[in-house]
Amino acid sequence: MTRFSMLDLAPIAPGQSTSEALQAIVSTAQAAETHGYHRVWYAEHHNMKTIASSATSVLIAHVAAHTTSIRLGAGGVMLPNHSPLTIAEQFGTLSELHPSRIDLGLGRAPGGDLNTLRALRRSPHDADTFPQDVQELQGYLTGNTRIPGVHAIPGSGTNVPLYILGSSLFGAKLAAALGLPYAFASHFAPNALHDALAAYRNDYQPSPDHPEPYAIAAMNVIAADSTAQAQTLHQEVLRQRLKFMMIKPEIAATITDEQLDEILASAQGAQVKNMLKFTAVGTDQETAQWAHEFAAGTGADELIVTHAAGSLEDRLNSIQLFGTAMRG
Repeated sequence: MTRFSMLDLAPIAPGQSTSEALQAIVSTAQAAETHGYHRVWYAEHHNMKTIASSATSVLIAHVAAHTTSIRLGAGGVMLPNHSPLTIAEQFGTLSELHPSRIDLGLGRAPGGDLNTLRALRRSPHDADTFPQDVQELQGYLTGNTRIPGVHAIPGSGTNVPLYILGSSLFGAKLAAALGLPYAFASHFAPNALHDALAAYRNDYQPSPDHPEPYAIAAMNVIAADSTAQAQTLHQEVLRQRLKFMMIKPEIAATITDEQLDEILASAQGAQVKNMLKFTAVGTDQETAQWAHEFAAGTGADELIVTHAAGSLEDRLNSIQLFGTAMRG
């Protein structure tokens, strides 16, 4: 069985409140735990009206209190937005409260646009020190601090597992150089997947905790009771993604599904479709077969999937169908 996990962005569906979206993450994590998923990760994003997962450590603490065994983590924390000591303290606290259940994925992107970066009191140049910041964070968590006299309390000695996230060759080469697991964001950035995984494996430097490379590939899943129903849900996802990416808000409120479908069928719409290139759409068995073939084609040690259907009911159904089929 291919190890499989879930990425949850705490999506805010049309007509749904932020509170409802946050309450839903407990239900989705409990469903993932019941149906064999290895871990659930939450991604740091900012200033996005459809995503409520900005405060990853808070979400993890909440979900951990309502689950019992599934691993939980960030996929990821955008480290340039934070001091390494602060993140070590946050995830060290989580690890002390929920031993052997906490992961920490680290990204280099800001998780928002330039105005958001300014609001976070950060600079685009903060990303330049990402490799050094990862090592500083690692030192706090292992207890081998790189800053004399400064220790993460809580955090020191928790050895929270670190993962490097990326959508380009930069993260792949950094993960290889540091001997850390690597997760590629192919659920929305598919183009460099195979090159990045090849670079990661070719350049990998074994570390005491990870003598072999460990690669995670991301994909989307829309599983439903019938192929036709899944295809309908997939089209709805494409429409919403198109609205978010390319349609001005004043137009999005009045544009019809037929007009959106016309754009999706054009060269402009091809960009949106390509972003979701690695998406399994169909019944339980169809999506599981697609995922197994994707794992075989990438050589991924683990798959992390985003259940892309819009409504909570459809996502919960997709989580159950896919998980059950993946377990065989």
